[in-house]
Amino acid sequence: MLLSLLRRRHLHHLLRLRLHHLLYHQSKHLSTLSIPLSHPTYIIWSSNTSLGKTLVSTGLSSSFLLSPSSSNAKKFLYLKPLQTGFPSDSDSRFLFQKLSSLSLRLNVPLFSSHSVLFSSLPASKSFKPNKFSYNELLEMCELGFYEDRKVLEKGEVAPELVTETLYAWEGALSPHLAAEREGGAVGDSDVIKKVERRLREGLLECGVERGRLDGFCVVETSGGVASPGPSGTLQCDLYRPFRFPGVLVGDGRLGGISGTISAYESLKLRGYDVVAIVIEDHGLVNEIPLMSYLRNRVPVLVLPRIPQDPSNDLMEWFDESCNVFNSLKDIMLQAYLERIQRLNEMPRRAGDVFWWPFTQHKLVPPCSVTVIDSRYGESFSVYKVQNKELIAQQFDACASWWTQGPDATLQTELARDMGYAAARFGHVMFPENVYEPALECAELLLDGVGKGWASRVYFSDNGSTAIEIALKMAFRKFSSDHGIFLELLKNNSAEKCIELMVLALKGSYHGDTLGAMEAQAPSSYTGFLQQPWYTGRGLFLDPPTVFMHNGQWTLSLPDVFHSETLKLEDITFKSRDEIFLKSRDNSYLAGLYSSYVSQQLSQYSGLSGIKQIGALIIEPVVQGAGGMHMVDPLFQRMLVNECRQSRIPVIFDEVFSGFWRLGVEAAAELLGCVPDIACFAKIMTGGIIPLAATLATDAVFDSFTGDSKLKALLHGHSYTAHAMGCTAAAKSIKWFKDPMTNLNLTSGKSQKMLLRELWDAELVQQISSHPSVSRVVTLGTLFALELQADGPNAGYASLHASSLLQMLRNDGIYTRPLGNVIYLMCGPCTPPEICSQQLIKLYRRLEEFAKVKREMKIN
Repeated sequence: MLLSLLRRRHLHHLLRLRLHHLLYHQSKHLSTLSIPLSHPTYIIWSSNTSLGKTLVSTGLSSSFLLSPSSSNAKKFLYLKPLQTGFPSDSDSRFLFQKLSSLSLRLNVPLFSSHSVLFSSLPASKSFKPNKFSYNELLEMCELGFYEDRKVLEKGEVAPELVTETLYAWEGALSPHLAAEREGGAVGDSDVIKKVERRLREGLLECGVERGRLDGFCVVETSGGVASPGPSGTLQCDLYRPFRFPGVLVGDGRLGGISGTISAYESLKLRGYDVVAIVIEDHGLVNEIPLMSYLRNRVPVLVLPRIPQDPSNDLMEWFDESCNVFNSLKDIMLQAYLERIQRLNEMPRRAGDVFWWPFTQHKLVPPCSVTVIDSRYGESFSVYKVQNKELIAQQFDACASWWTQGPDATLQTELARDMGYAAARFGHVMFPENVYEPALECAELLLDGVGKGWASRVYFSDNGSTAIEIALKMAFRKFSSDHGIFLELLKNNSAEKCIELMVLALKGSYHGDTLGAMEAQAPSSYTGFLQQPWYTGRGLFLDPPTVFMHNGQWTLSLPDVFHSETLKLEDITFKSRDEIFLKSRDNSYLAGLYSSYVSQQLSQYSGLSGIKQIGALIIEPVVQGAGGMHMVDPLFQRMLVNECRQSRIPVIFDEVFSGFWRLGVEAAAELLGCVPDIACFAKIMTGGIIPLAATLATDAVFDSFTGDSKLKALLHGHSYTAHAMGCTAAAKSIKWFKDPMTNLNLTSGKSQKMLLRELWDAELVQQISSHPSVSRVVTLGTLFALELQADGPNAGYASLHASSLLQMLRNDGIYTRPLGNVIYLMCGPCTPPEICSQQLIKLYRRLEEFAKVKREMKIN
């Protein structure tokens, strides 16, 4: 006993050292993206290269800084993240020089500066031979070039212009080609972090605080909307984490209407807001068809023809364009102010009109409402007011009620494919009809989650409805197999003599509709306050559960299974994999489970009884809304076996567990047995649109076939098998199971595909040993913990975790607890490093949470 205790303490010591190592080495990666909103920030796009983006940026800076104003303490920040053709071509230097000339021409004071941070080796040698440091990590030279210019009277406060190039290459090529040829590789995350840092430092930390309109930021892209960045990622995707509102510089030339519309659609498809389109006047009046297409949603401004003579200093052109740039500036400022107003008002307006689900409104003051501006991959972009306004990313750790899985790339793919489906089909009626999205989706389901057992797909709109359909199927199959259906045809009174029930588990949850609620045990969701009609039409068994505590996987058995014959090895496991071994089927515990289930079923056997068990319904392996409990898979397997012997149809509710949520495509693979009927929803479409499917065997389907329509399954929805949902599901199903798009896929010992371990094992063990934690469950994309609590601090209505919840949100983790159960959920494609970052943040906050609770007890 002493030796075991010493070993455990040694293990905990090693785990703590490992945790401190991870905390130290990953701390620099734990910060989340935040974008200041205290001043307007816009991105300048163009439908192609050489259309005048830099001229538009210059005109905007002139209008903002050099126009008469009540304040001279204004600052304009121009960022050019990617520059090719350097140093002979430098957009930031062009703006720097041109605005200085304009300020002299207008006799307006100005302080301007220009800098170039990094460049490729060839560009550095061309610009500054032998005078640079080499950064091997970025494969770029730290150029560190800076120059400034003052056009002002001594002691006078002047407007300030800051122009910066972040990364530059010598070749006048697309950034991806220049980076490849010059050895100047720059990752997407490097570009994003550098832009974020310069936006934060460029205005917010440089004294522009007196008014939100004293500062203005412009980020100018390189080439066209879909031109690749240095990594090959399209720039419309590269900058998507920021989702800056934008100005699109269109094409006024012949053929420019098509290119401008295509660029606009590419931006809208990715969720960008375009506040204005600017084109050069080539005498073709392209603005008329553009405005017609846009239906006046977006203003189209026309600039005078740009002189082609290289010797022309463009001073007169800028004078001629002054009114256009003033109008553009006013449009951009007004759009910014309106956006800020909307964001600030949304919590109050929401509180006035929304009725949120699973929410006690008296506990939700406006200040606690999360304002979500957008979503990018697995993160929300939320609006915050913390001294200054900002947009901050929060990792969606509840996967928006378990629906989410797409990374940013799949999100864009789904948007594109759904747009195609909407344009091609809109919505079409399903019964007795066929169309490609529905057919492809059904075949993928049968070849994936239903492979080897299912032959039919019944579409519906959500998980709860899919369950009700499954219950109808199961009860018909049971009635057919046991002669009840034939008896009914002979004697209508038989219908009144038999009451079909389900066999289910305590702690289960199968949906909110009335029929689905009848198939689950009494809980917070089914009480009289929630569902006065609830009777609970089932036999509900208390299941054994498995969890980790103090680094040890342990089986918790209800009292009914306690036996002196049980050994320690029956209730403890060296690893989680041991829990799923089929060899356990021959154990003493398996016999104990089978005997118990058989005994319970015997109470309802025989056709003479009024109440009969007509279906088994379980959530395979993990009960979701019931508290993230992992049910002993051996017990569920014995349940299925006993029901098979009694010819009771088996339903797997995989609404939560399906499609890689638990590390395999279908949780049936973990149990090692198959159902007669299974329900899928949530992540099936990538979480982008509701759709559900109930899969069934041929035997179940055959119980509904006959000569009369009255024998058919009379159930359906107006939007059954809608084309957009089926298209999204087909895309997501293929994406998640393709090793080329899901890098987390690996082959197990059985050569079946499964997800690699996403949650760091040592971190998980350390958290399970924390004194504030009573249990941990981790499987596939799920990590869950239950906080130590009792009395009113335990259970679904508990507010015990509220302070921890707020800490996590401040750390960039959006989670919504199940009472005192906190869970983190990622997607099937989430890199394990991201999961580790969430665990590290959680552990840090657990320490703080525990300290606060201890102090509260003392006081």
